[in-house]
Amino acid sequence: MPQHIPPCSDSSDIGNRRSFLQTAGVAVSTGVFAGLATETARGFAANDTLNVACLGTGNRCRRLMQSLREIPNVRIAAVCDVWDFHLEEGAKLADSRATRTKDFRQLLDRSDIDAVLIGAPDHWHVPMTVAACAAGKDVYVEKPLTHDLSEGAAVIAAQNDHKRIVQVGTQQRSMPHFQQAYEIVKSGELGRIFKVHLTWNRNQPRFRKTSQNVDPAQVDWKAFLGSAPDQPFDDYRFRQWRWFWDFGGGILTDLMVHFIDVAHWYLGVDHPLVATTIGDHVNSAGVWETPDTIQCLLKYPNEVQIYFEGTFANARNGAMLEFMGENATLYLDRGRYEIHPERNKKIEPREYVIGTGPRGADFYDKPDGEMLHLVNWVECIRSRAKPNAPAEAGVSGASAAQLANIAYRQNSVAEWGKT
Repeated sequence: MPQHIPPCSDSSDIGNRRSFLQTAGVAVSTGVFAGLATETARGFAANDTLNVACLGTGNRCRRLMQSLREIPNVRIAAVCDVWDFHLEEGAKLADSRATRTKDFRQLLDRSDIDAVLIGAPDHWHVPMTVAACAAGKDVYVEKPLTHDLSEGAAVIAAQNDHKRIVQVGTQQRSMPHFQQAYEIVKSGELGRIFKVHLTWNRNQPRFRKTSQNVDPAQVDWKAFLGSAPDQPFDDYRFRQWRWFWDFGGGILTDLMVHFIDVAHWYLGVDHPLVATTIGDHVNSAGVWETPDTIQCLLKYPNEVQIYFEGTFANARNGAMLEFMGENATLYLDRGRYEIHPERNKKIEPREYVIGTGPRGADFYDKPDGEMLHLVNWVECIRSRAKPNAPAEAGVSGASAAQLANIAYRQNSVAEWGKT
């Protein structure tokens, strides 16, 4: 299996890294960490402090910050958010001397900031990433990388032209059982794969429109809008932006992107040829713009079909994906994989369970994919190796969700290159 966690240096640092990687749910040995003792092209040895600025310190970003601050020799040196409350909450997780600002550009101008972690709303992902790359900063950016199909080329060029390390937050790529399952697919054991089934089903009342307890005087609303059309302040849209087209893309970009990225990775495909989508507001009518229940069918080269279903009204089948081959089916979720042979095929049925909890759960305590993905990013900053989820992968995964959203919004079949 490919090496996914680059090595580090001295024995004391090895001990620290062993500790937090074991906490993340990964078996490690000292041999994994032998070798990175020299300075890299960026000037970071494994025991040099990496100064990170966190942009958009809402709930998701702060969850990542909690992991980031546990990684040895990483300092959260600055925080940025357009809302005073999030800015102060982010500062609690940062270094006591960390800079606070509502303008992320001020942080990009600073020579003492080495990298940025971006947790802002979707429509800010590409503008912030492009600006950070141009300023010489490495980037960890939440998924989906793009908010529109037209943004892909620019963010890939920014990464490559400025020789930056860009890691997109599709953390499955750093989880060991997903890496092992990738090798199973590549071995050909499943036979020809012709269909992939993805689900992300929840039963949560996120559609309830209640007061969000936001004082508009504490929000730089114009900065939040960015490239979005001008509109009056709305505290619900501000806090629940994922479900409004100006800022997010609903279930497809928020959830499907995780597993469509795995499908693209395993099958070596870049984008769908055709998408068709149906969606409904089962519970969110008059509240969300994006549907709370959705299904889409994507067609790829070589007669591969990928089907996704997602809802917030029923949790059956949870969050999982299945690769259906002529010889066997591979089931995956964030805590396990399973091999289910077709009848009369000489394949051993088996499973590898790494997480604890119900089959198909959204999250498991272990493996801690967020920690592992952040570790991979930090180590690639030091080694200048390619990270597990570079910009190209982020653009690819987001493109499927966006084409499917185009099909839904146009109530038609969307074809690649004809939207």
